[in-house]
Amino acid sequence: MGDQLGEFLRAHRAALDPGESDVPSHGLRRVPGLRRDEVAQLAGISVNYYTRLEQGESHQMSDSVLHALGNALRLSVDERAHLVRLARPAQAEQIRRPYGPERVRTSVLTLVDSTADQAAIIVGRYFDLLGANRLGYALYGLNPGQYVNLAKMLFLDPAMLDLFPHWHEEAARTAAYLRMATGDMPDDPALSDLIGELSIKSPEFARLWAAQSVAECTHSTRHYRHPLVGPLELNEESLRFADDPGQRVIFLGATPGSDSAQRLRLLDSLVP
Repeated sequence: MGDQLGEFLRAHRAALDPGESDVPSHGLRRVPGLRRDEVAQLAGISVNYYTRLEQGESHQMSDSVLHALGNALRLSVDERAHLVRLARPAQAEQIRRPYGPERVRTSVLTLVDSTADQAAIIVGRYFDLLGANRLGYALYGLNPGQYVNLAKMLFLDPAMLDLFPHWHEEAARTAAYLRMATGDMPDDPALSDLIGELSIKSPEFARLWAAQSVAECTHSTRHYRHPLVGPLELNEESLRFADDPGQRVIFLGATPGSDSAQRLRLLDSLVP
């Protein structure tokens, strides 16, 4: 976890624009972003202490230091939560979930399958598609019951560039969510294998992964360019399960009366 903490701090320090930070500018900069001493100054800690943090020596950072670093690095709410998980691995260990195959309760599958007028999919902790209703499978061009990993599909299947007109936004969102998952599931071999495979096979994923962005997926507006019905603008709501936060049900519905609502009904009529 120490290496992850150092990588996280270095990446976000490098992403800061010195011109937008409240530090005096002096001398030539050989690398992008702020220097270590500048971040330390902004956070009100010693350069030596901050250097040790970037070397992965968290020493159970206090709440005040975590807050100060979050402000200095201009972290988002999700990024601050990830920083806490990296800085306090003992707490992450206490909530660690067991590794291995995932199972979905029959009641959840029934709920999703009975959902009408909108697409519904069940996504696991490794972005596996664990279930969906008819519209959910049809939205991704899949047969009912077909198994896929949605992250691999997004980054490695060229057809996804056509399905998602805002592909780069989808890619950034997925990489940021996987980064957050590494804080929840440190040393999970399946998650490490997934990230390793994507890093090797997708240069874009490798670039996004190096940026150390972190984000939760809760709700958004997503755009599709479906080969059967054309453009769709769908409102996404993601619901997690209290007994397994790694799993979530994602509902994708169109605004009533919109063109997307008509196209979604058309798609429903076209699938078996």
